[in-house]
Amino acid sequence: MDIIDDRSAAPQTGRRVAGEDPAKREQILDGAKRVFMEQGFEAASMNDITRAAGVSKGTIYVYFENKEDLFGDMIERERRRITETIRHALDGGQPLDQALREFGMLFAAHMTADHTIRAMRMVIAANHRLPSLCSRFFSTSSINPVSVLQDYLDRQVAAGILACDDTTHAAKQFIELTTVGLFKPRIFGAMEEVPATAVIEKNVTSAIRLFLAAYGAK
Repeated sequence: MDIIDDRSAAPQTGRRVAGEDPAKREQILDGAKRVFMEQGFEAASMNDITRAAGVSKGTIYVYFENKEDLFGDMIERERRRITETIRHALDGGQPLDQALREFGMLFAAHMTADHTIRAMRMVIAANHRLPSLCSRFFSTSSINPVSVLQDYLDRQVAAGILACDDTTHAAKQFIELTTVGLFKPRIFGAMEEVPATAVIEKNVTSAIRLFLAAYGAK
């Protein structure tokens, strides 16, 4: 008598395991982003996010443990998006100064944008109650603006275009230079309006000049 393996005979429905549908996850994150940006982290509730995302509360908890987890994943998603955007600025094979200019303009514009400033203020405000949220916000994932720029600088050093012993530190220096005099005034409210493109460009031009003076191959 033949033994039938029921597992092999089971129909393949193509249904995803609960919590593994990327489209549903994005739908929830999109709704959460609208709520967090409008109400702030503390005031936002899971009920608000449920309505904005158009899903049931049970569905949200399949994907996210709590509001902190949801907010952290939203921040990480936005970080991945800007990282992928600025990565392209370094992949075009253009001269070093042009690549740094495009990278710097994109990064500085993102860091001084209203949605970024609001998100960072939310994290700072919640830090006294949820220090892990602040820690997660500033944690270094494997792919981030610093690592992307570091990889690019490594290639420039190998090509003899730059002379630098610590490209991680150099990447952090350039990134900081692009937002000098802009980021802190924005986050602390001394600069209420998003800086004009011309202002950001002036900052980035200065950053490139200082960076190449320090690390340009002699």
